[in-house]
Amino acid sequence: MKENMKVRGQLKWYLAWPLLLSLFLMFANVAVLLVSWQAACMMLPFTITYIAMSAWLRVYSRKRVLGGLVEFSAEYAWIQKQLLTEMALPYALADDDGRIVWMNQAFQEIIALEKGTRKNLLSLFPEVTKTDLAVDNETAQVHTSFGEYKFRLDLQPIFVSGTEEEDIEALVSRQKLLAVYLFDETEILRYRQEITDERMVAGLIYLDNYDEALESVEEVRRSLLTALIDRKINKAIGSIEGVVKKLEKDKYFFTIKQKYMEQLEEERFSILEEVKAVNIGNEMAVTLSIGIGMGGDSYSQNYDFARAAIDMALGRGGDQAVVKDGSRIQYYGGKSQQLEKATRVKARVKAHALRELVETKDRLLIMGHQMSDIDSFGAAIGIYRIAVALNKKAHIVINQVTSSVQPMMDRFLDNPEYPEDLFLKGPQAAELVDNNTMLVVVDVNRPSITDAPELLKMVKTIVVLDHHRQSSEVITNAVLSYVEPYASSTCEMVAEVLQYIADGIRIKPAEADTMYAGIVIDTNNFTNQTGVRTFEAAAYLRRSGADVTRVRKLFRDDMADYKAKAYTITSAEVYRDSFSIGVCPAEGLHSPTIVGAQAANELLEIKGIKASVVLTEYQNTIYVSARSIDEVNVQVMMEQLGGGGHRTIAGAQLKDGTIEDAKRRVKEVIDQMLQKGDIS
Repeated sequence: MKENMKVRGQLKWYLAWPLLLSLFLMFANVAVLLVSWQAACMMLPFTITYIAMSAWLRVYSRKRVLGGLVEFSAEYAWIQKQLLTEMALPYALADDDGRIVWMNQAFQEIIALEKGTRKNLLSLFPEVTKTDLAVDNETAQVHTSFGEYKFRLDLQPIFVSGTEEEDIEALVSRQKLLAVYLFDETEILRYRQEITDERMVAGLIYLDNYDEALESVEEVRRSLLTALIDRKINKAIGSIEGVVKKLEKDKYFFTIKQKYMEQLEEERFSILEEVKAVNIGNEMAVTLSIGIGMGGDSYSQNYDFARAAIDMALGRGGDQAVVKDGSRIQYYGGKSQQLEKATRVKARVKAHALRELVETKDRLLIMGHQMSDIDSFGAAIGIYRIAVALNKKAHIVINQVTSSVQPMMDRFLDNPEYPEDLFLKGPQAAELVDNNTMLVVVDVNRPSITDAPELLKMVKTIVVLDHHRQSSEVITNAVLSYVEPYASSTCEMVAEVLQYIADGIRIKPAEADTMYAGIVIDTNNFTNQTGVRTFEAAAYLRRSGADVTRVRKLFRDDMADYKAKAYTITSAEVYRDSFSIGVCPAEGLHSPTIVGAQAANELLEIKGIKASVVLTEYQNTIYVSARSIDEVNVQVMMEQLGGGGHRTIAGAQLKDGTIEDAKRRVKEVIDQMLQKGDIS
């Protein structure tokens, strides 16, 4: 508007110049008169003629000049409109409600509207929201599609007002239009997708039980079994234009194009079941683990992702595929039961490595998980005995003592054989941390649910001993990690380490009772996840003074716990004919989460139940305990709720929502697993 006013002002002065020159000529005529009146008389007719012509130009020609300018402006505006209408870039104007008030030909051709028809941006492009229409200062960008084409839709606000110097009321009341631009991204996105599809994906395949499977078949057939497995793997990867290279007798490297990943995921890595189906008389089915790395900045980074993925698959028990796409991790398979390894070589190696680390430190802090159970407590006691045997100071970090742990803990409190500072809370332990402190984490490998997560950041030397399957959340800075999903309990693992870490270590009866109790509880009286090494560990503890009767008495339920357990069982709902879902009351119970876990074990005794889930609301958190025998991998189920655990014993903690919300989420997870075939 200012620019328009400036142009009109220049035109006004331009038309006034002849009159100003006439005035100047009159002064010149007067000046000549002062010199010579004859000369002035001769000049006067010319002056009068000039003044008359200037007046005529001012009066009669001004309208014609202005008319010509108006005509030129109209023609210029028409040209601008035609250029905008015929512009190749699709362009439109819409009001602040999204209604299109004008569009050029390119825009109209795209949305294929009849002339005069008006549409709304919200109905034409579902990706556009009212929030996008409400922009005031910035240009909103929305990626959308229409028909077979994909567009980037830009919404730029335009305010219609009289002048730039507006007051606040005029600013508020001015009308807003939206300039709508459509940029075709179809080809760009297609090329980007082609580039993504052609990226190379690195993968590793490890046979979980190669040696054990060969031993279960006749010697003359072993080469045939190996050849059949090789053929299955090469055929599966070759069918998707991949390349396979055998690294060792039970290890393979392969690479495929990323576009085939969707096919593998839809098939849920059928190679897992195909290899398992190979049978030429072998008593043991061969299982394999797959680790795939993708989404990295280079081929070497994808290979590093693949190695991390295969370690994750093996740490979770094998017989599954793990895909690591940058920071995102997905799991497939994991249905079969991990077989116990008969050899103790790994336990011996880990024991010697643990001893070397302990001998370099002056103090040990031993920590389990939140709401510590007897397995966590017993494993901590076992590590304490190792530290004392190696003449090191040790403390057990435990913030909250549950009813299941309290009877065992009472045997160590006020006991002259044990120091008064044996048990510390998290803040007390943090004050003792220095460069000569080592932290041993037992019965947990997820940093977020350890009893004192802050210690993980303070201590440089960390050791992890656990029997739960690993999830995507791991303790990354551990210098020694001994995670064995096949083990029945962490107490079993610590009992084996005790036998190899040093000669002549003698554990006391109270310690043997605690560790034996940890095995009994986690195996549900030796009925769950129990192998030969479980009984050997129990026998070792029995020889060390563990009393079966004393342990049994310590873990008898009081009346309130027993009634709560009975209520949970009687009120449980059977879902999909195979899953029992119960709710455990927390009122009046000292450790309702323990009672809920016990009720979940009891529900498995019902015929036809494949898995049981018990929900317990305690301290504004809903604790989920899941149990199964062999048909359902409850760890995968709980991971979808943000938890984890073991194949047959798992749990989760839900911070928000009600019991009904939690029950609904559990049912949704069961439905999803049934639909995907994770549950038969």
